[in-house]
Amino acid sequence: MLVVGLTGGIGSGKSTVSAMLADHGAVIIDADAITRELQEPGTEVFVAMVERFGQQIVASDGSLDRQAVADVVFADPEALADLNAMVHPAVGSEIANRLAAAADAPVPDGATAPIVVLDVPLLVETGRSDVAAVIVVDTDPDLQMQRLVQQRGLDAADASARMSRQATRQERLDRADQVIDNTSDLDHLRSETDRVWAWLCDLQASPSSEAAE
Repeated sequence: MLVVGLTGGIGSGKSTVSAMLADHGAVIIDADAITRELQEPGTEVFVAMVERFGQQIVASDGSLDRQAVADVVFADPEALADLNAMVHPAVGSEIANRLAAAADAPVPDGATAPIVVLDVPLLVETGRSDVAAVIVVDTDPDLQMQRLVQQRGLDAADASARMSRQATRQERLDRADQVIDNTSDLDHLRSETDRVWAWLCDLQASPSSEAAE
């Protein structure tokens, strides 16, 4: 199978691209979705987080109050490091499990091996290198800020703090094998994603491609 990484800054439109690639037939392993699953009430990660940060991060219905967590960790580098130490190893282990499951899944006669997309927001920050290619969804930082405020309801200070904790635009572009431009409308984004999907299919078919196991 061919395993590639998909990343982009917060508000870049990466989740929309991920959904478009899934429509093409890609197997998506979504690190954010895995994180949410691992932070469900009663899980080891949830319990560890409450022990570290207190009941203030628990919503009235018993679920994790993600905004409360963000309010704590984005203002305190030590708290953020502690959170990452709780969450990242568990997420990495689950990603490995899902990659193994994808590799072991039977391939129907006449079908090609799957193209697996690791949808990882912090792929560049963590230095992950066990992928055959890196795809970056790119947009202007000012547009990112606008989307975070207008579409996600974050205040400007919160949005700026979250963006500052991620790799810079140039750092992501320096790692990119393919760049999907998301500075225009949805039709343009779909066209960009279609182009990259065609490239991935060619890469998969190439004898010299390095398919990560």
